[in-house]
Amino acid sequence: MELAPTASVYQTNEAVQKAEQILLKHPGVTNVFSNVGYTSTAIASTSNSNIADINVKLVDKKERTYSTDEFGMEVKKEISKIPGVKVTASPVGIVGASEAPIQIAVKGTDMNSIRKAAAEVLKITKSTPGTQDVKYSVKDPKPEVSIKLDREKMAQLGISAADVGVALQTAFRGDDRAKFKQNGNEYDILVNLDQFNRSSANDVGHLLFVNNQGRSFELSQFAQVDERVGESVLERNDRLSSITVNAQVVGRPVGTVGDDIKEKMKSVNLGEGVSVQYLGQLQQQSDAFGSLGLALIMAILLVYFIMVALYESVVYPFVVLFSIPVALIGALLALALTMESLTVFSIVGMIMLMGLVAKNAILIVDFANHLKAEGKEVVAALVEAGKERLRPILMTTLAMIFGMLPIALASGAGAETKNGMAWVIIGGLTSSLVLTLFVVPSVYLVVDRILARFQKKEPQPQKPEELTASRLMNE
Repeated sequence: MELAPTASVYQTNEAVQKAEQILLKHPGVTNVFSNVGYTSTAIASTSNSNIADINVKLVDKKERTYSTDEFGMEVKKEISKIPGVKVTASPVGIVGASEAPIQIAVKGTDMNSIRKAAAEVLKITKSTPGTQDVKYSVKDPKPEVSIKLDREKMAQLGISAADVGVALQTAFRGDDRAKFKQNGNEYDILVNLDQFNRSSANDVGHLLFVNNQGRSFELSQFAQVDERVGESVLERNDRLSSITVNAQVVGRPVGTVGDDIKEKMKSVNLGEGVSVQYLGQLQQQSDAFGSLGLALIMAILLVYFIMVALYESVVYPFVVLFSIPVALIGALLALALTMESLTVFSIVGMIMLMGLVAKNAILIVDFANHLKAEGKEVVAALVEAGKERLRPILMTTLAMIFGMLPIALASGAGAETKNGMAWVIIGGLTSSLVLTLFVVPSVYLVVDRILARFQKKEPQPQKPEELTASRLMNE
């Protein structure tokens, strides 16, 4: 919860108590814990009199009909009715309130240009379906006192910039290094300027300084003091000034929302010297998918090389690899039918499929090679291999499918993270079971005929006896 910047801790606490009463009216809420004047996320914490954190614990997932996201949207609407209160709702992770899944950093060198570009990014993000609580990572600009020093006058008066900095810090922030000791107790002595003497820019200009010759001067005599609007928080990213646009995602996958935002951003001119970087889950997913994609390619290569060593051939292992695309078809179809997203766990499931589905093709190809070695014709060998290996293929595949069903159908707390992986394996094994029996023998037949043609074109070397006989006849 966030109130106006001028709100006191007492006013914030009063608003939090009203919010607690609203939350405790919900039957699914077990307890509520509030931090007034303090809020934390997964990466940082902030303290201010106008902010508060309210942690809400719900009953077990089995005892309620709504998700945490749906509950967050509902209570956000109710608490927002409290006058002067801004509310943000987000799920809590292992390390506390999770950071926003959509984070777009607008970077540059000129803060005015960055502000304009960030406003455009904020507008695009808000217009994208599925986004919620879209806001800047920094607060709105606030009034501040600007002091511009005249170095030449300071040199003439015998005052250094360090002296000015120390004096201003003592006047406004205070200096408590001095101690007062009495009866064995120590008390801090805070020295600072009285509130009456530092309420406006004119008061700051009257601040006195004494040079090394003991002469007194006012700050306005060697510096320009005025009020202006400035950034309350300075954020930097890759050594550049930046403003991050944060957004929660509800009802749609983060990756899909991110792709929509990136597509809209292509037609936007942010200005010269301003760039955009996608952080948060968008960056994590990009890195994770890239690493897992490399792992998927490595898995396919390892399967191929192992089969090359076993078959002592570089051609027939390609036949086995044709079982992998038919498994991926089933895996993606299973995700679509169950309305699951393509996550890191789902891709891990696809990597597991590489070894599982190759087993069906290996059974058929190995038995067909064995029958060919015995002298059987290729088509007859493939038909016989399909008949003989159908039973072990059915037994092993069905055993794995039924073994994955409990994970796929689980509905307990946190089960949704693993459901996708189980459905990927079930879908891949099912399509492999049905299609491998047709695709692999067909590819095997095509490859075998191509090899037979190449073998016919190669000139057959004559035996030494035939060479001798032909030479004698010619003589």
